[in-house]
Amino acid sequence: MSENVVHLHKDTTPTVTTLTVVPDPAPSALPLWVRSGRAVKTAVTHENTKTAARAVARHGLYVVGGARIVGRRTWDGKTAARYERFMRAAEAAGDMDAAMEWEERAQRYRDARHRRRMDLLHSPVDAAKGVAVTAGMGIGSLVALGVVMAIATKDVTDVVTPLMATVEFINLLITIVQVVWGPLVTLGPFLALLALWAVGSKQQAAPQWALPAHVRSGEGEPITPSIVVKALRDLGVPALRNAIKEMGDAGASMLSPIVIAGCGVEVDVTLPSGVSTNEVQSKRRKLAENLSRHEHEVFITIPQAARTVRLWVADSGALDEPIGPSPLVTDETMTANYAKGRAPWGQDLRGDAAALSLYQRHLLITGLSNQGKTAALRSLALWASLDKRVEFRIADLKGAGDWAMFDGLATVLIQGPTDEHVIEATEMVEGLVEEMNRRIAARQADPTVVFDPLIGIVDEAQVAFMCPAVDDDKRPYGGSKATSRYFMAVRKVHNQGRVVDVLMYEGTQDPTDQNLPKLVREGAHTRASLALGTEAQAVMALGEKAVNGGAAPHLLRQGLDKGTLVVASDGIEIPKGQSSITVRTHFIGDDDAKAITARAKALRAGVTTLHAVKRDEERDPLADILTVLGNEKRVFTQDVIKRLSVLSEDAYGRWSFGDLTRVLDAAGIEPKKSHGRMVVRAEDVTRALADRDAEGSASAAE
Repeated sequence: MSENVVHLHKDTTPTVTTLTVVPDPAPSALPLWVRSGRAVKTAVTHENTKTAARAVARHGLYVVGGARIVGRRTWDGKTAARYERFMRAAEAAGDMDAAMEWEERAQRYRDARHRRRMDLLHSPVDAAKGVAVTAGMGIGSLVALGVVMAIATKDVTDVVTPLMATVEFINLLITIVQVVWGPLVTLGPFLALLALWAVGSKQQAAPQWALPAHVRSGEGEPITPSIVVKALRDLGVPALRNAIKEMGDAGASMLSPIVIAGCGVEVDVTLPSGVSTNEVQSKRRKLAENLSRHEHEVFITIPQAARTVRLWVADSGALDEPIGPSPLVTDETMTANYAKGRAPWGQDLRGDAAALSLYQRHLLITGLSNQGKTAALRSLALWASLDKRVEFRIADLKGAGDWAMFDGLATVLIQGPTDEHVIEATEMVEGLVEEMNRRIAARQADPTVVFDPLIGIVDEAQVAFMCPAVDDDKRPYGGSKATSRYFMAVRKVHNQGRVVDVLMYEGTQDPTDQNLPKLVREGAHTRASLALGTEAQAVMALGEKAVNGGAAPHLLRQGLDKGTLVVASDGIEIPKGQSSITVRTHFIGDDDAKAITARAKALRAGVTTLHAVKRDEERDPLADILTVLGNEKRVFTQDVIKRLSVLSEDAYGRWSFGDLTRVLDAAGIEPKKSHGRMVVRAEDVTRALADRDAEGSASAAE
């Protein structure tokens, strides 16, 4: 309904204004031509009218398209056009051997056609001779048959009976043809049009706007060679479009066979000369839309072959379906082998299991907030925890309890986002450096010595890099300068820790040069990224080589592609020629993580977890020994030394068996053995401390 018309009238008194509302006239009061125009406009723009018009145009164009297709097929069958197309396609692809082969086939076809045409010059005479011979033999046979009949019936007139029967049959055929010919001539054109319509309908030979709605949308349409070539042709790259038009096979020679790859298909496209791979990579969204897919359902990578792009196209909606649970959850008997095993991380886009080797590799995982970074990092640590040789020192600078299940499993567990927690995390990493140096010195003394893996994990590492706190010597804990304590400690571990199995795992979000310095991110052997905001961040996370090779974490959908990682590492199987792989990680919830860590704790004799790192203070070695023994009755001496080193790297980092023996002898504790190995018993240490305290009290009383 249209709006009412409003008129303003002023009375003679200037201060009074009258408002009059005049309603629209009734439709019946409008002139006839106005009402007719409105009716025509409504009828023309109505959806039913548009649908009917498209249907009429579509079926008419099916006939035109069918005629074009039949004409092309006929022309190909009668000429050497097909061979010419394949020859031009081979030349465009640079395959001169194939071009020469098609040229030879075309020449053989022309020779055979020439022979057939020359045979046609002699065929009328040969046909006449054949007809005469056949007619003579036929008449002779009929007369002979008539003679036999006449002898049998003793009637001379039966001699011509077979001949007359044949004449009457021919006359009947002529009559039938005369009767059918008229309707056939009338219906023939209609039957021909129907045949052309059938061909056009089957090939959908009509413009896109005229096709039915479900065909126009193309949602979930299977990927075929013609669809891929058409999508490339309409990509907006002039050199590519012109090259496809010039190819005799309309571009089909560019494509490798389309193969099923997981929840999608994969095809390699050899680009024609003059078209670079980055021209196709930069138009990922348009290519996806041309393939009737969303942008996140098409991945473009660069394989080993030159001038080639590899397209992986997901089945429509397949990437929105969750993957199955982790084998760590479903297989309660699973164990880990740090040196030779691989952590089950998830599935690649082909649906194959994606497993990562952690052996002597530093790790960096980054991405936007709330995209599954902690879950992805924690799943690797959960797998490694099933190798009882692995020791963890963990700093969770978010402090939300994501790593709480490692209490009693990690030797250090710091949880919290404050500057104090950053200071403790920094000192934890510096402890890794001291342990690394101790191991390097031991390796120099004995090249055959083997160390248990020590993994330091800092989650939300950007908090450490951005921390403004400074120590008593005015050295900052955060930052990326040569005086920055956290930055320098991480760099030292990256530089030398790998060879003695001291590793650094970091998780950080929304990377920048300030919260993730270049030297730190490039020190990681395994770099993985969840969804990011920009291509520049993708380069920071994975490196320029991986991004140039097709890695695109910045094209993942924030919130929708949670847990999907783009990984650049030599520790995971990557298709030959590619520099990265996309992995959909298994999600392991808190309850399942607690169950896994319970299994990991059962593999160990018992671990005392420290929740703070204290340094540079007076130590009581005997009391510290009792502290690290915890609730255990006896602990191997080597494990006692290791736990003391974790308790205070400064005081006990360089302790040997001799240092421990010296303290125990001074306290009157004799060495004991259990199962052939030296142990320290909690009972002995407790008694020695009690005796010492008693002696101290007596001395004070005197």
